[in-house]
Amino acid sequence: MRVKDIQDIFHKELDEIYGKNEVDSFFFMLTEAYFDLERFALVLNPEFTITKEQETPMFSALSELKLEKPIQHILGKAHFFGLEFMVNEHTLIPRPETEELVAFILEKAKNTNTKNLCILDIGTGSGCIPIALKKELPTARIFAIDISAEALQVAQKNADTHNVSIEFMQADVLALDTLEVFDEEISFEFIVSNPPYVRNLEKAEMRKNVLEYEPDSALFVEDNNPLVFYDKIANLAMKHLKPNGSLYFEINQYLGKEMIDLLAEKQFQNIELRKDIFGVDRMLKADVF
Repeated sequence: MRVKDIQDIFHKELDEIYGKNEVDSFFFMLTEAYFDLERFALVLNPEFTITKEQETPMFSALSELKLEKPIQHILGKAHFFGLEFMVNEHTLIPRPETEELVAFILEKAKNTNTKNLCILDIGTGSGCIPIALKKELPTARIFAIDISAEALQVAQKNADTHNVSIEFMQADVLALDTLEVFDEEISFEFIVSNPPYVRNLEKAEMRKNVLEYEPDSALFVEDNNPLVFYDKIANLAMKHLKPNGSLYFEINQYLGKEMIDLLAEKQFQNIELRKDIFGVDRMLKADVF
């Protein structure tokens, strides 16, 4: 069958769900993954054909896309900060705005003595944040915590794939009174977290591919206490950040002012709120002295 004919079937079945441009994006991600066939190759050779056996994963992916399963879960991988990460139902899919959070950290980190730099990521999921940081800051010592043993297995595989050393630990941050969960007492130059921050009331704004396929525990918080993770992490950061250290958060776009107020009450300084590529409040940095 011609690959071009399969593309036409994808559009017929999926355009109403996703729109033509996103369907094209999915289709070419699949052809590159399954056949090492890039978009331009089809333009140059519209008669390119595949065998019946080769059609099978394409039509299997089509069936899953009709159920709004994320393309990253179908392929088992996602791209983040120029790297490829294994993802599954136990981890959030890395997103572009989180890449901006990493870049935000690197702005200060690369102007710091990185030889003895210690960084902690809380709620690491797939490990995309600490691994991306380690690739950029190879002499830094980087730690990561997550409540999910399954997520940590994914994160460790990703660290192994990228040949970096990250010190992972399973822990429920809400149950911690101290960050002394590793084998030694450590203070950090940077603590970063992209914790659960979507209120249940915001579920109506979210697509099925997120609600049904990504872990609720990494996404949602109760409406009456949406800053529960930020409050706890900020308290821990006050105890464990070094002088002139910085706390970085990805935040709920609707709660920027509340986040600033929370950190100001805890005596953090130089609080900076930034918008992401979509123009909404998404990243925050605060310093201790």
